[in-house]
Amino acid sequence: MKKVDVLGKACPIPVIETKKALREDNEVEVLVDNEISVQNLEKMAKQLQYAFKQEQDEAGHYVVSIEKDENAESAPRPEATTVSSDEYVVQIDSNMMGDGDEKLGKNLMKSFIYALSEQDVLPTTMLFYNAGAFLTTKDSEVLEDLKKMEDKGVVIATCGLCADYYDLTDEIAVGSVTNMYAIIETLRQANRIVKP
Repeated sequence: MKKVDVLGKACPIPVIETKKALREDNEVEVLVDNEISVQNLEKMAKQLQYAFKQEQDEAGHYVVSIEKDENAESAPRPEATTVSSDEYVVQIDSNMMGDGDEKLGKNLMKSFIYALSEQDVLPTTMLFYNAGAFLTTKDSEVLEDLKKMEDKGVVIATCGLCADYYDLTDEIAVGSVTNMYAIIETLRQANRIVKP
């Protein structure tokens, strides 16, 4: 079993180092010190159809074990699906739209997300990072529009490192927390990317 110590390392390093280790060994034990990393590793294991388990050691660190299934390599992966020409991803890196007046920028973002929720063709995924993370919280003025889109199948994903940085981890009220590795994968595979 290969051991990976990523204590003190921020997203996406734990996921990247674990993926590297899994290229060399069928079973990896990862030592991390935060819940966001545990969640990101669990998502990665689920996506690759690997066995996942976690526990805490005496020091309060998380010990994550990931083991390859012999059939996992041949299993279909989500990114292997065909992309329709109508599919697109929306990336939002701020809680306001454009530069200039903050009040105007926030109103423009609110209008953008409302108008987006009324489109006949919705995005497949919406990625929120940096100050965009504020838009997916309990107090967000666009929360209902985002929930409406999520109910229609839109994947809403907020950067975990950003949520942690702004102390919003417990405030996220729609979608799920993601990591930079997954954000890059989503953007890399996107047919089109819309950024307000």
